[in-house]
Amino acid sequence: MRVSVLFPVMPTDPEAVVPFASLVRSGQAARLWQGQSLSADTHQVFAYLAGRGYRVPVGTGVVLMPLRHPVDAAVQARSLARLTGQPMVLGLGPATPDFVTGLHGKPYDSPRDACLSYLTEVRRLLDAETPGGAGTVGLPGMPHPGVEVGLGVLRPVLAHAAGRAADVAISWMTPPGYVRDTLLPAMARGAAAADRARPRMVTVVHAAVDRPHRIPYRLAYTAAHAHLAGPHYTDMLRRAGLRVHHSQPNLGARALVDSGTFVYGSPQDIAAQLAEYGRAGVDEVVVNTAGVYSEHGHPDAVRDLQDILAACREQQPAPVP
Repeated sequence: MRVSVLFPVMPTDPEAVVPFASLVRSGQAARLWQGQSLSADTHQVFAYLAGRGYRVPVGTGVVLMPLRHPVDAAVQARSLARLTGQPMVLGLGPATPDFVTGLHGKPYDSPRDACLSYLTEVRRLLDAETPGGAGTVGLPGMPHPGVEVGLGVLRPVLAHAAGRAADVAISWMTPPGYVRDTLLPAMARGAAAADRARPRMVTVVHAAVDRPHRIPYRLAYTAAHAHLAGPHYTDMLRRAGLRVHHSQPNLGARALVDSGTFVYGSPQDIAAQLAEYGRAGVDEVVVNTAGVYSEHGHPDAVRDLQDILAACREQQPAPVP
């Protein structure tokens, strides 16, 4: 299992992302991820880093489909692959019905069908790279290291859709047992229905190192209260066995910590808990220090990542001679 890092907030200054990119460039982490940003644009921040010499593997986990036409999504993704010189992961998500309505006047009739259509079109554009025929648009050929098209998944319906159409499935705040028992089987069924291989699984995990003057419940609330107020996230967590409700994000934060979904402890403890995701079938885990970043600042968040990544390397089995 690869271990990657997430820049945990919407950046306003791309220089703030440089220490996170350094963790990837130095080989401590596998990939640098960002989510959707309505401040400095996610793709442009990655391009800035490439121009600064940080030509590292990047991924979006996730950017929102209603903000971009599939043509623009494909152009942006392959541009980043070319600029970084590395395969890029374009993680996409359908957004909430209210967000879609605010942009397009009404929600998707079926988020699943919208995701399947969007991912299929982006993949067509990336693969064809030729002028479109009547009624279609194509892209001119341009060599690049490649783009994996990903889909954000929380529940079985979109996990099944990812199996049918995505190269990567990206989950957020999903306990390892839930990934193993719910998401991966749904993805496998979708892949079998489309006669294709199951996508690889990427999971974003909240984590914080146990240090003086830190309160894990407060860190979890700071990091996740917006998601814990979302019915789709709390529905997923209830399916995973946590006692949560979107009207009580403070209690949801306690449940995250008590269940180990928000991973808190020594770097060695965190590395051991992250390894559970690998045993559950996760191919890449993305460490998210949002709580520390917001409560204690940028340097402390980077320090946590450095210590967690070092502990993960220490726990890797020695190569067989």
